[in-house]
Amino acid sequence: MPQDAFTLRHIARELDEQLRGGKVNKIIQPSRDEIDILLYAGGKTKKLVLNTNASFARVILSDIPRTAPDVAPNFCMLLRKYITGAQLLSVAQCGFERILAFTFDCCGEFSRATRILYAEIMGKYSNLILTENGIIAGALKISSLQENFKRALFPGVKYLPPEPQDKADPSDKAQLCERLSAFQGGDFAEFLFGNISGLALPTCRILAQKLEDPDRPFGDNVAKTAQRIQEFIFSDEVSPALERVNGEAKDFHARYNGEPYPTVCAAADAYYTERETRRDFNEKKRKLESLLQARRKKEEKKLALLRERENSCADMEKNRIFGELITANLYALRKGMEGCEVVNYYDENAATVRIALDKTLTPAQNAQKYYKKYNKQKRTLAAVAPQKAEAESDLDYTESMLSALSRAENTLDLTEIEQELRDTGILPPEKKKLKNAPVVPFRVFAVGKFRIFAGRNNVQNDRLLREAAPDDLWLHTQKYHSSHVLIRTEGRKIPDDVLLAAAEICACFSDAKQGNKIPVDYCQRRFVKKPPRAKAGFVTYTDFKTILADPKRHSELEI
Repeated sequence: MPQDAFTLRHIARELDEQLRGGKVNKIIQPSRDEIDILLYAGGKTKKLVLNTNASFARVILSDIPRTAPDVAPNFCMLLRKYITGAQLLSVAQCGFERILAFTFDCCGEFSRATRILYAEIMGKYSNLILTENGIIAGALKISSLQENFKRALFPGVKYLPPEPQDKADPSDKAQLCERLSAFQGGDFAEFLFGNISGLALPTCRILAQKLEDPDRPFGDNVAKTAQRIQEFIFSDEVSPALERVNGEAKDFHARYNGEPYPTVCAAADAYYTERETRRDFNEKKRKLESLLQARRKKEEKKLALLRERENSCADMEKNRIFGELITANLYALRKGMEGCEVVNYYDENAATVRIALDKTLTPAQNAQKYYKKYNKQKRTLAAVAPQKAEAESDLDYTESMLSALSRAENTLDLTEIEQELRDTGILPPEKKKLKNAPVVPFRVFAVGKFRIFAGRNNVQNDRLLREAAPDDLWLHTQKYHSSHVLIRTEGRKIPDDVLLAAAEICACFSDAKQGNKIPVDYCQRRFVKKPPRAKAGFVTYTDFKTILADPKRHSELEI
């Protein structure tokens, strides 16, 4: 959920307890909407994340590593100039608003100043603003008077907080009672959300559940209900938790009976990390898929043109025969004829065939015309054949990449696919290659005392083949793109249940995963060959047998 004032109140308290007195060591801006401040506090370095993205706006502590750009953006440079080396005096919430104020004691060689960094966590209006003596020194998102005549945000103007909403301040009991008196029944959570400032709808739903009768929560005692609402909002009691639906993080809460976390910051960090990871995965997968789909479309068009050229040569032999038949009958032909009927001695029944002639040419010239057409078609076929084979190979490789991409389950699965695309030139090489890039592990399954390995993509399929022993059993779906699957035998005989499980896993990680009774070929690794200069993932194999298997993920066996 968005960090509402209720949640930010607890986060401000946690940040103040953990960061008060900390010294600013480093400031980076990993993305357009985020500033990360590293502070040394409590004997260790802690990272404060200030994010103003419309969907992921938050202020939390996080251990997730971020990569800084080579050139720091302007606001990052401004913060480095004014608060690097400063001491954090306090973290406080501004009233009951979605604004946190970070107060820094900035001591330079010849000056000393108190500067405040305001983090406004307000969805698409979220912003970071640095001030000194109430005057704005800089902001992450600048707005002029022309853009917003009510509130200008640029250096040199006085900092003014956003205008309050037309809602009751929950700290003012009189206002709260007045608003509650207007409740006429219905969804009480929606009523609270529309009438009390600083509360997100999920918080209002939790609050409504705390009351005895959501339809008429306060009976005739509005003051008592107002007091209970204030006690809920301003209590220091917390039970940070993550709300999950079908295994996915749906929300996080400061007070909730869900997957528990030690602090509100930790619950928020887990929630946003999972959401951002899922977003990054979907975006990256979509981009790669779009690239490969466009490439496949281009290759299919190229192949169609080559096949069209090939089909245009279908009458090549007929043209040769016509040339020879005209040559054999030169004595009976003369210039000016539009056609002739001759015996086709290439036909086993010696049937007659009619041949069209150009009346402006002599019979010999007509024969040469057919020979020239035949030779041109022969040269075309000779040129088209390798181009067609290459185009078919490229198309098959692209489809294998799309197949691997469809089986990707997380960003880790996309890492080697992207690198393979760079190695083959489909994607441009990285400007700055990471040193000691982590090796993406195979999928590993345990069936009894046997281990089954499945490649995630073409690169892993090749690596799996290189690391296999000659007696290991190799599996691949018949006539479908799939992961290469390997059973480590270590000299042992493979039981039928292990073979079946491996075949089911192979069928699951294939293009045939929606079907049933999928044919899966298997043989010893010694019979699998990688042709020279073959594309990643391409192999040939012999001495194989086939087993029919239904696709099955076997998540319970994965280790």
